[in-house]
Amino acid sequence: MDSIEDDKSQVLDVTRQLTQLMIDKNTAAMNKILDANFTLTHITGYVQPKEEWFSEIESERMKYYSYKEVKITVKIDGDKAIFVGQNLLDARIWGTRNNWRLQQTMQLEKRNGKWIILKSVATTF
Repeated sequence: MDSIEDDKSQVLDVTRQLTQLMIDKNTAAMNKILDANFTLTHITGYVQPKEEWFSEIESERMKYYSYKEVKITVKIDGDKAIFVGQNLLDARIWGTRNNWRLQQTMQLEKRNGKWIILKSVATTF
């Protein structure tokens, strides 16, 4: 497998891992794959710092149940990557449970051979 394909597969692994860790409420493991200055931009446009997002997951103000992948693309440019994933996400966000048609656009950077997620922007599709 060439290095671009290898990188794509690693990016897919880490982005899927993030979604699974959200469901598992494992913010300690999430912290290992997210940049120190990671932000999550919600579909409302609210840009949320990582620590605040973690506390909402831990308090279950944001509770993730399951997801189904609809479509994913990964673009690699050297040690940078852009992941665009469309999922049907079963989640309860601030009291509203729904199957969200969520598109997440994530920026990643390869550091010491590991892909780290810098930021994620959520929109609907």
